[in-house]
Amino acid sequence: VNFKQNKLLTGGDSLMAYEDHEIQYCFPAINSSCIKGKRSSHEYNIIYVFVSVLSAWTVFLNLLVIISISHFKKLHTPTNLLILSLAVADLLIGLVMPIEATRLIEMCWYFGDTFCGLYSILIWMLLSASLSNLVLIAIDRYVAVCHPLLYPQKITMTKTLISICLSWVCSSTYNTAFVINNISHKTNMCYGECSVLVGFAWIVTDLFMSFIFPCILIISLYLRIFYVVHQQVKVINTLMKSGKSVMESSVRRKSESKAALTLGIIVTVYLLCWIPYYICSISAASSTTINVLTWFMYMNSGLNPMVYALFYPWFKKTVKLILTLKIFQPASSLVNIFTEHQL
Repeated sequence: VNFKQNKLLTGGDSLMAYEDHEIQYCFPAINSSCIKGKRSSHEYNIIYVFVSVLSAWTVFLNLLVIISISHFKKLHTPTNLLILSLAVADLLIGLVMPIEATRLIEMCWYFGDTFCGLYSILIWMLLSASLSNLVLIAIDRYVAVCHPLLYPQKITMTKTLISICLSWVCSSTYNTAFVINNISHKTNMCYGECSVLVGFAWIVTDLFMSFIFPCILIISLYLRIFYVVHQQVKVINTLMKSGKSVMESSVRRKSESKAALTLGIIVTVYLLCWIPYYICSISAASSTTINVLTWFMYMNSGLNPMVYALFYPWFKKTVKLILTLKIFQPASSLVNIFTEHQL
């Protein structure tokens, strides 16, 4: 996340500020205060409405995913456990959106240096956790599609839970180290600014650790998955055309393939939201461009549940049961929400 830097008022800038009565400071009583952002009331309203709707949308939809997978026993599978972890990260991103919006619109940080550091660690950790969850989902689908006979032994609920916990611990440890190492080097900053000034060595390290390496791994796994899916579908279609009976295992593999393709769409949407940001962040793009692309990354957290709604029939059914409050009925967690064999 790029944090916009505000200029210190020194020399000639101070004279201009003195002459221009419209200039407002984040902390008027402090000489080194940052200048507040100047926006029209129209701009304020548009941005605040956009952020409020996006935040509420992201929290609400991801909460539905979390309740669905947590409540209904039929959804307690390793893959859905990973989707649950991704939804938790997305929901938390939705909750911190208003804080980020305030910082972006006002160009001021009112919550102190300590919370600035904690907030920086949190936002980086959540974005990193989302990517690590997508890596785990790609590995899960790779084993399910390419090595279906090994899947029940290799991918269990316990192993998946341990993997999720490790990914969150690694994300928090790495990003804590990242922020602590970079936030301590702040110089020539005005009072009321929250920014992480990243050195070149850390930029390169983070680019590989938080983007290039995970994305190469995800894309490689999904290319292999799509190749195997293509071969499997061809075999099943050939058998059906020739009038031969298709075994239950073949139907199940087709279902696994469909699930892999759906999760592949989630990965594609993620990459489309993230790649422009990383390209611009290393090419010295303007702060306005970076801020716009940063919000594209946040929007990704609200898009994932939409993919589930479009491609997972079980999600539509569980949402209906949740919104009609039928989940409070006795034994509602045991309801069979599948009309056919699906993930």
